[in-house]
Amino acid sequence: MSNRPRSSGRHFLQIPGPTPIPDRILRAIDMPVIDHRGPEFQKLGRRVLEKVKNIFKTKNNVFIFPASGTGGWESALVNCLSPGDKVLMFETGQFATLWKRMATRLGLQPEFIESDWRIGADPAQIEARLKQDTAHEIKAVCVVHNETASGTAAPLAEIRNVIDKLGHPALFFVDAVSSLASIDLRHDEWGIDVTISGSQKGLMLPPGLAFNAVSQKALEAAKTSRFAKSYWAWDDMLANNANGFFPYTPATNLLYGLDVALDMLEEEGYDNVFARHIRHGEATRRAVVAWGLEVLCRDPKYYSPVVTTVLLPPGHDADAFRALVLETFNMALGAGLGKVAGKVLRIGHVGDTNDLTLMGALSGVEMGLELAGIPHRKGGASAAMEYLAEQARKPAQKLAAAE
Repeated sequence: MSNRPRSSGRHFLQIPGPTPIPDRILRAIDMPVIDHRGPEFQKLGRRVLEKVKNIFKTKNNVFIFPASGTGGWESALVNCLSPGDKVLMFETGQFATLWKRMATRLGLQPEFIESDWRIGADPAQIEARLKQDTAHEIKAVCVVHNETASGTAAPLAEIRNVIDKLGHPALFFVDAVSSLASIDLRHDEWGIDVTISGSQKGLMLPPGLAFNAVSQKALEAAKTSRFAKSYWAWDDMLANNANGFFPYTPATNLLYGLDVALDMLEEEGYDNVFARHIRHGEATRRAVVAWGLEVLCRDPKYYSPVVTTVLLPPGHDADAFRALVLETFNMALGAGLGKVAGKVLRIGHVGDTNDLTLMGALSGVEMGLELAGIPHRKGGASAAMEYLAEQARKPAQKLAAAE
């Protein structure tokens, strides 16, 4: 037990996931455990398996595993591919790097398009590599939709168009762990074969659920996969999910929470959810620019609506800054990962957050910059506030005009 005095007020969890959990979802999770082979669970299983398709924008199967997003990566790879297969990946940050490492460990042959982590997956570079692959040795293109390590997002529709234009048969795998329910994602329309996600980001749940939304092409590929698999096997999922059940013990109480989370997203409206994240990303970047600091993502085309990664001036330790902010203001900011460790801080603006929450976070960062003696200009929080107020006026003006 700590000897420190209690800190009043709420803890500001401003990392890009796990995200704060709304009370309504906490209450839904706080249910008695039920028989996962019984009729009450069957109703829940059927309900969430059908409802979850909407957030992926798919009419196809979505498999739900008791796992993290990392499990979702492995499930996609081992169900659709075979040892020795070549896969094309793009180095957008730490999570793309970890996915590539997994592919290597599984016995695949990943080819990594290297970058400096300051852009998302570039359709032009992917096109150039696929053009060279006239023998179609590349069996899958794997892209991280939103890379939380670098604060970059990938233009998925453009990448799909590149694959189609070339007539390349590669499967299209998308890591949507931090983009699902935060950034518009269209599994069917964009021809994604496996969309991978997790529960602890835009879905506003605790960690513990991994998702695979799959295309018919992916299901066909799974029939010829030569990887050994048991826990991740899709055929077992298909057979059990058809009746609302799972092939092993599911995360029952998280599914109760998922049921409510999907209702909450529907109630807000998906387009409103996506617009809110875009608005908060823009407000945060305006604050960073006003402070005279640098956003790690160097091209606006790839800006993330989920997280803003901020470079601190040389000679200043971002981890020491984060520790100061946590100690002084009870606010957790995201750490720099991999090759930007200690150089950046990450401001998460994802999940169940609003304008006032974001203003509290940005004010905390600005006060921290002052306390830490980091060179900056004042007024970043004010710049964000002016932008958010301007955006809030627009609906009010429309309403007044309608009246």
